[in-house]
Amino acid sequence: MIITTTENIAGKDIKEVLGLVRGNTIRAKHIGKDIIAGLRTIIGGEIKEYVEAMNEAREQSLERMEKQANDLGADAIVGVRFTTSQVLSGAAELLVYGTAVKLKDKDI
Repeated sequence: MIITTTENIAGKDIKEVLGLVRGNTIRAKHIGKDIIAGLRTIIGGEIKEYVEAMNEAREQSLERMEKQANDLGADAIVGVRFTTSQVLSGAAELLVYGTAVKLKDKDI
């Protein structure tokens, strides 16, 4: 499965558009990690606990989007975008979406 933020894929033509696919997850704060993160805000530097949590959320969202595309029989997902939003205090949603497509080799 090719997953790209671009609208086109080099050497390929889009044969068929299968539609919008998406994946999301909602993550809440973890009290233990929040204590450590709070200390880091005092001394400065990267808050590795939150970076790790966001990386996990991105991967899970991508996996869910890819599964939806596979279920449609897609060869690729183009125009992929990520967005985040606060759902409630202490919880955020990470959403990834794109267009599932069938590909063919470019005519020479």
